Amino acid sequence: MTKGNSGDVRLAGIAKTYGSFTAVHPLDLTVPQGSFFALLGASGCGKTTTLRMIAGLEEPTQGTVHLGDQDVSRLPAHKRPVNTVFQSYALFPHLDIFENVAFGLRRRGIKSVKKQVEEMLELVQLGEQARRKPHQLSGGQQQRVAVARALINHPKVLLLDEPLGALDLKLRRQMQLELGRIQTEVGITFVHVTHDQEEAMTMADTVVVMNAGRVEQLGSPADLYENPGTTFVANFLGTSNLIEAEVDTGSGDEIVLKAGGGKLLLPRARCRVPATTGGKVLVGVRPEKVSLTHADDAGEIPEGRNRITGKIAGSSFTGVSTQYVIDSPLCPEFEVYAQNIDRDARLVPGADVVLHWNPAHTFGLDAAQSVFDGREGAAGVEEAA
Repeated sequence: MTKGNSGDVRLAGIAKTYGSFTAVHPLDLTVPQGSFFALLGASGCGKTTTLRMIAGLEEPTQGTVHLGDQDVSRLPAHKRPVNTVFQSYALFPHLDIFENVAFGLRRRGIKSVKKQVEEMLELVQLGEQARRKPHQLSGGQQQRVAVARALINHPKVLLLDEPLGALDLKLRRQMQLELGRIQTEVGITFVHVTHDQEEAMTMADTVVVMNAGRVEQLGSPADLYENPGTTFVANFLGTSNLIEAEVDTGSGDEIVLKAGGGKLLLPRARCRVPATTGGKVLVGVRPEKVSLTHADDAGEIPEGRNRITGKIAGSSFTGVSTQYVIDSPLCPEFEVYAQNIDRDARLVPGADVVLHWNPAHTFGLDAAQSVFDGREGAAGVEEAA
């Protein structure tokens, strides 16, 4: 094998159909060696099917799976240099933690396991729990045992199928950081399937957003969030305000758009469609990028900012921020997240307000898409397919 890609996972034209149903449409994907890669999407999007084809638990209908230079498409699961951690953990209840982790080594006929098992238990910070049974551990500890048991076999790739799904929110967040630390220390490729956007963005170097069996967009968490390519990604990763607009002029680095009776500015580099005069564009901006000013103070808003008017329809105090819903002629439920630093007592339901933001935070999408794509199904259980 060549050194440069000895641990890359490469999927070439891989697809999976069940009768007339296509779970995964043909896709090409490369997971770089040593990366933390997340397959993210709602229930039924094909992410688990893709993971199972890498693992050898599902046979592709077409296409190939390469691990480095080796085509493993027809190899059975137990002959592939991968290990999988499932949501259920599947620990042996009658064995203590030491023997659970040692199981794979003993199965391969390795007699002297003590040093390797102890090192792996230290890696997952469970050295003092070695002689406990699984039922004596918390959910997070059991999850770490499952990871240790998978890693001790030195797989080239560790596959994680909704590994945090059974944990409560606080423990999930702790384990997100823990898994990131473990991956950094061992340096092998992690491929992680999840429907939880925060989990994918917190842990992964690269996120693949899947939708209806296809790759919707691939990139770093920050790039996907700041520069969504479709309304599905804009809505599925967090919240986006989307406004229908028309190109007024499209010369230079900024596109001038007409929306309602006003003008909005959009950086050309952040527009996903050709900016031809009279063409339609969906203008997007994230709720936390927007400032909210009472209409009486509109004269204090700096020049050069994008602005629209509206009326506060509702607000929700969340501690860190207050989340406002604004009824605007351009967007009926425009959302604004304002940090609770200096709260304006006038910003209550019924108040007239001006929404304004730096044009640099604006993105432009194809207006042929539905503004509702990606808003449904952001949470849920994992698909069977």
